[in-house]
Amino acid sequence: MRPAEATFVFKEYKSDFSRGKVDFCYEIKSGGRTAIEFIETLKFKKPFEGSNNVPLELLAKALDNLFLILGISYWKTYCPHKIEILPFTLSKKEAEFWDMVYTKGLGEFFYKNNINFRGIIKFPYSAGAKNYPIHFKAGKRALLLFGGGKDSLVAAEMLKKKKKDFVLFRVGESAIQKKTASLAGKSSIIFERALDPKLIVLNKKKGVYNGHIPASAIYAFAGVFAGILHGYGKVIASNEKSANYGNVEYKGVMVNHQWSKSQEFEALLGAYLREFLTPDIHYHSILRSFTELEIVKKFVNYPFYFKYFSSCNRNFSITKKAERKWCGECPKCAFVFVALAAYLSKEEVRKIFGKNLFADKNLISLYKELLGLEKFKPFECVGTPMETKKAFELIWKKGEYNQAPVIRYLQGIALQSNHAFTRSKK
Repeated sequence: MRPAEATFVFKEYKSDFSRGKVDFCYEIKSGGRTAIEFIETLKFKKPFEGSNNVPLELLAKALDNLFLILGISYWKTYCPHKIEILPFTLSKKEAEFWDMVYTKGLGEFFYKNNINFRGIIKFPYSAGAKNYPIHFKAGKRALLLFGGGKDSLVAAEMLKKKKKDFVLFRVGESAIQKKTASLAGKSSIIFERALDPKLIVLNKKKGVYNGHIPASAIYAFAGVFAGILHGYGKVIASNEKSANYGNVEYKGVMVNHQWSKSQEFEALLGAYLREFLTPDIHYHSILRSFTELEIVKKFVNYPFYFKYFSSCNRNFSITKKAERKWCGECPKCAFVFVALAAYLSKEEVRKIFGKNLFADKNLISLYKELLGLEKFKPFECVGTPMETKKAFELIWKKGEYNQAPVIRYLQGIALQSNHAFTRSKK
């Protein structure tokens, strides 16, 4: 299928509020005929609390936005150059918003698939369309987007310390999320997302594009819809300052794996919600002023989570079930290990991970990337090279790992170039 000749169609969505279910329908056309149809289903486990007081028009507009962001998983299979939206019409400014979300949110995807992204995403609009925001009676309670990792756990503890009234919101329910939510002591609103099985099959086929999507943008719009549905006035994320740091430049643009967690996206979404959805719901991150390393420093004050939490994304894969909480091989595991080792004892970190990652020589090249010594920052939700360097400095000063292969190798580089971290006497 040739992208330039294909059309991606946002066909329709069918909502059944009595059953807590919405089907989002998409199709790809080629040569004027339907080539592939997709149906994604979103289910709500919890009965609606405030939907009777929410204008139906506002609920519909919130679903419109969910419809558009969920479509990104299906559009990327062939990257059709033409887009059609059948159920509603966007204004020019709304279309520009979605052009940017798709283009910047798929930056890593374009890079890895060697796609020239310029000009291929053009959401349709009507010059005369005027879409206005709708007011609703939002309550004081907040939704906290919750993944069960260190960031959302620190956010939950911060909100509890401030005596804020909030509930946890999550898409899906892994064992890790369920246990950590229970330890956090807060009730949850849970959505279930069922991708069309055809997408999983297509992703394995030659000639079909696959790769990273801006998942945090999906969670944000799902949270906004849930907030409106239940009458909450705030949707709170746990996105840190480090998310603003990009990975690599591609065709004159900085690609950022974490773009949908960045300050740029947060500001963009906030303005969009106020202008086109409702000014009565506020989306923001409570951790925006903190780096990843600073968040870990806060997290170590809550040891009751250590046994149950995980930040390894292999636990949240759609197609594969993780065999353990920490794979011990990915950039996320490598970074979280070094960050925790900066503030916890060697034995405490070993208990969390089940092994000492600094003993694994195979991780040396990965740590060089995290330190900014080789290639570029890995495509993962990890801290900046400066944060990694600071963590290694703290680890070296403590001395517990100084004979480990990874530490000995990296310290050798530091002594030669003074680039990674400094040596100091105890």
